[in-house]
Amino acid sequence: MALLSLAVLSFCFLVLVVEPHRAHGSSRGSYGAADLSVPPLVGLCASSVIVHGYKCQEFEVKTEDGYVLSMQRIPEGRVGGGGKNKQPVLLQHGVLVDGMTWLLNSPDESLAFILADSGFDVWIANTRGTRFSRRHATLDPAKPAYWGWSWDELVAYDLPATFDFVYGQTGQQKLHYVGHSMGTLAALASFSEGKLVDKLRSAALLSPVAYLSHMTTEIGLLAAKAFVGEITTLMGVAEFNPKGKPVANFLKSLCSNPGVDCYDLLTSFTGKNCCLNGSTVDLFLKNEPQSTATKNMVHLAQTVRDGIVARYDYGNADFNVEHYGQNKPPIYNLSNIPHNLPLFISYGGQDALSDVRDVGNLLDSLKFHEGDKLTVQFIKDYAHADFVMGVSAKEIVYNAIIAFFGRH
Repeated sequence: MALLSLAVLSFCFLVLVVEPHRAHGSSRGSYGAADLSVPPLVGLCASSVIVHGYKCQEFEVKTEDGYVLSMQRIPEGRVGGGGKNKQPVLLQHGVLVDGMTWLLNSPDESLAFILADSGFDVWIANTRGTRFSRRHATLDPAKPAYWGWSWDELVAYDLPATFDFVYGQTGQQKLHYVGHSMGTLAALASFSEGKLVDKLRSAALLSPVAYLSHMTTEIGLLAAKAFVGEITTLMGVAEFNPKGKPVANFLKSLCSNPGVDCYDLLTSFTGKNCCLNGSTVDLFLKNEPQSTATKNMVHLAQTVRDGIVARYDYGNADFNVEHYGQNKPPIYNLSNIPHNLPLFISYGGQDALSDVRDVGNLLDSLKFHEGDKLTVQFIKDYAHADFVMGVSAKEIVYNAIIAFFGRH
């Protein structure tokens, strides 16, 4: 049942169901340098880091458009070894989850702890709208205006704010970046516009999501098509709440379609994950999923439908002209990513979301990348969740990332 429940939550990646509800973000006071540091016994530090014997700091980062984002810092490993010249690493999660993504397994199996124990200064980002990043200078998350964003705004505001903050806090050291799923999409779009690269040492992209037209999951494709087809009915429901009761009803309607196997939703949606354990899944279910903007879900569905990486399509030429000065939304040209930017790309042969053909399209966009700056890892047995929750990820993926960082 735990795996089935996880599958239901995973399915919400592209599900149509939305339900408005009261805001549940915590009130977070601030103190310390620049009024951006908050007490350490708040949020992920207390619940998931300090309990394992690591030092942890909580911070709040303000974006240019007024959102207040939670960040956690693990400055050193469990046995100490802190220093001013440690290389910073920023971890960015995917959609409908938060920074807990990097802390689900034991310290010996979770990337955040492994990096800290390997001598890195680890920073964990939490996207706007998730449980500890639900504040704004003027907007209320219980009101639609707060949710008027898609992953375009993560590119334009969230990533620059977190990069600038880490860069400033660490003495203007360039940082390494690790993204999973939508955390790779926002990064690739940013890099293609020349953003962040002046503060970036290298980037590791796990289960890269850019092109999505070859997803192999029938249930995901049906959900994406439904989402795009029902844009007009979603107006006025700004917060996408995957915990709402309508999920079951919508799943039932999708499962009635021919060719959709709902007996094992986790496998049918994400691909056959090889290496998850039950305790990790249970911890995931206690902490996830998180809310996002309905507009963000529509934007992701557009990416599936259109097969391109582009800005949000307002569905009307006049609206697009109003926002972009042209009939169609501008494309993020991934071939514009600087050819000398060190990139590590790891993808799986069983991943139904980051399909090997779509990753092939991404790699084709990077065909002019300098050979010694692009490292590609293909793991035949891995699916989408294995990269962040797999018990074998340290030996197969994380050690390779650390070696890559060491070269750059």
